[in-house]
Amino acid sequence: MLFIETDSPPPFYQEQLTPAKRKQLDKWFIGNRTQRYYLKRFEQFDQQGYLSPKWHWAAFFVTFPWLLYRKRYMDALVYSVAGWSFIQLNITIVLVTFEFFAMSYVPDAYQMATRIGIGALIWLFWSFMVARWTDAYYYRMARREIADAINDYPRDEAAQKAHLKREGGVSLFGLGLGFSFYAFALTVINVQFLPLIAKQKENEVLFDAYDIAKNAQNRVALIYQQTGQCPIDLPLSTEDQQVRMHIDIQAPGVPETDCAIIATVQNVKFPIRYLNGQTLVFYHQPNGDNWECMSSLNKKQTPKSCIAN
Repeated sequence: MLFIETDSPPPFYQEQLTPAKRKQLDKWFIGNRTQRYYLKRFEQFDQQGYLSPKWHWAAFFVTFPWLLYRKRYMDALVYSVAGWSFIQLNITIVLVTFEFFAMSYVPDAYQMATRIGIGALIWLFWSFMVARWTDAYYYRMARREIADAINDYPRDEAAQKAHLKREGGVSLFGLGLGFSFYAFALTVINVQFLPLIAKQKENEVLFDAYDIAKNAQNRVALIYQQTGQCPIDLPLSTEDQQVRMHIDIQAPGVPETDCAIIATVQNVKFPIRYLNGQTLVFYHQPNGDNWECMSSLNKKQTPKSCIAN
């Protein structure tokens, strides 16, 4: 689609046709959907005598379903295999290069967003280039099919019409198939790949939460040992942190305690927002010097030292 001839006259142009006959053939090929739009584009290309970039919104947002909708089945297959492979190759090359030369200068908190942004920019550039040449591509397909119809059935107008309606027009089945493929791809990402990313981020957040809470427990335990009182007014965290902590003489789910450090996960983003509100509690047993740990997390997520034996 991006390597269309810009010769003059356009490829497959049938000079012997009258404007009325050419318009009729175009109507048969285009079909009733958005006929006015494509007839206007085709007339522009005919008048200027060469192909040029225009803008096509459908091709920018949903190129693959649009190709299937317009019955360009083989082109859709080539686009999905060669086109997407080309995009992925470019994204890989750029990401590897950036990772090697520049990623060390990006703060850790912005590195994942930077990678996603690079991939999105390359994809948008490709979509932009495709959208600019889609009308020229479709015009070229129309002229090719019209040339085939005239060559195969030079004196049979009914056969020409049947050929163009068969090769042109639209297919609601193809449109549904295109969006079904998108739905399938999103499902695979959600079921197979997203959990892998979420698991890594989940481990990082829970490790930090346990580490912060454990350090706070050691600090509180030292004060408790020195004073014999629970330092409930001791500041431990700020509201913008991912782990909010406070000290209390009681804690939800703890049957008996006189001092507890309650760490609550907060401010975590997609795809691990389910961790928000989860707690990790270190509490002191009144009848001894032991500190125990419990959590609202499930068994797989809970740190091993907080799982009761």
